[in-house]
Amino acid sequence: MRDDPDALMVFAAGHGTRLRPLTLTTPKPLVPVAGRALLDHALCHATPELVRRIVVNLHAYPDQMRAHLARHPQVIPSEEPELLETGGGLKAALPHLGPGPVFTLNSDVVWRGPNPLAILRAAWDPARMDALLLCLPRDRTRGHDGTGSFTLHPDGRLTAPGPLVYTGAQILRTDGLAAIPDRAFSVRLLWERVAATGRVCGCLYPGHWAEAGSPEGLAAATALLEDPDV
Repeated sequence: MRDDPDALMVFAAGHGTRLRPLTLTTPKPLVPVAGRALLDHALCHATPELVRRIVVNLHAYPDQMRAHLARHPQVIPSEEPELLETGGGLKAALPHLGPGPVFTLNSDVVWRGPNPLAILRAAWDPARMDALLLCLPRDRTRGHDGTGSFTLHPDGRLTAPGPLVYTGAQILRTDGLAAIPDRAFSVRLLWERVAATGRVCGCLYPGHWAEAGSPEGLAAATALLEDPDV
């Protein structure tokens, strides 16, 4: 089994209820930010030298999502008749992703700085990691209406709680998903199971990041991408 990630899962199945009324007619991943769909902001990081297979899960407005993904023939859609959350969605997509660790990205965030997948790949150490989460300090986030979640220790281990914000980008071994019987569940359940072994690690994103899942976040994400001083 390979030890380095070469497949990407983009989570794009949510209803986007906080973005209503925009999402009453448009799936959240297709809401535009700075003239480009949120989903396309995510997919632009899947460069050929990093990723060989890309899977996007979808649920809301599947016809619109399929039509948009037709512009990205390298992407495999993973349709969910019912919402499976991040863990369940990842588990359902495993036949497309293949064995071994995978990258995952949330589709409702934007980045200003280096490629987040490249940062993760450079920090990935399969000998001591089952999960590697990309985080950053609260003062380099925009549109994030919560607090931090994690503490990064000098040896690279990540524990909760703490001041760092999880960005929605990670490398994750998927072997442990088979032992979770639930159909719909958060990927956090897998983190919790792995955390006892000390193999949940973190690294810091050196740029800026915005969460675009609310009207305020959408405005903040647009401002981040258009800010000439960042």
